[in-house]
Amino acid sequence: MPKRGYHHGNLRQALIEATLKLIEAQGPQGFTLSDAAKSAGVTPAAVYRHFAGRDDLIAEVARQGFAIFADLLDHAYDGGRPSALAAFEATGRAYLAFARKFPGHYPAMFESGISLNSNPDLARSAERARGVLLRAAEELSKHIPEGRRPPASMFAAHIWAMSHGVVELFARGQPGTRSPYSPEDLLESGIGIYLRGLGLVPPDA
Repeated sequence: MPKRGYHHGNLRQALIEATLKLIEAQGPQGFTLSDAAKSAGVTPAAVYRHFAGRDDLIAEVARQGFAIFADLLDHAYDGGRPSALAAFEATGRAYLAFARKFPGHYPAMFESGISLNSNPDLARSAERARGVLLRAAEELSKHIPEGRRPPASMFAAHIWAMSHGVVELFARGQPGTRSPYSPEDLLESGIGIYLRGLGLVPPDA
């Protein structure tokens, strides 16, 4: 493949785009730094102008993913409108939508083995995404009597875990994981059962 010329600045993003395609095709552990360089049309040595190594490259893919993820969650939450409950449920749907729309970023974020604390920018982006769910949980938990109110961080972690589980098992086209229900229905009903147990959703008539 002929090597392409890049103006200063776009080689970095070209490597990220190449890495995203490799992750989609082969998973975050299924390629080397040389594969990413080849896919971007440059020599492996050129990668080191922008990244310290393969882990650094994947960490940047994950950072960009968390930044997009946080924006989508924040847009879905919309400041708690039209109600804390509706906004909270919207963040769950946004989780599923992100996993489907960004199939390269999602594995880099959650399946690459890269520590979220591997660099400060990645840590900040991940924390911003978690912060949206935490803020949503804090607002919704205000409707629970104080003596029965779980910590907002636990509340948010439960919903994050439920959303992640539905994505991993039913929303990413993995073989052998078909369900008679859509991922959206599974997540909505799961969140409904959880919130009903907290008294935030009235019991079925």
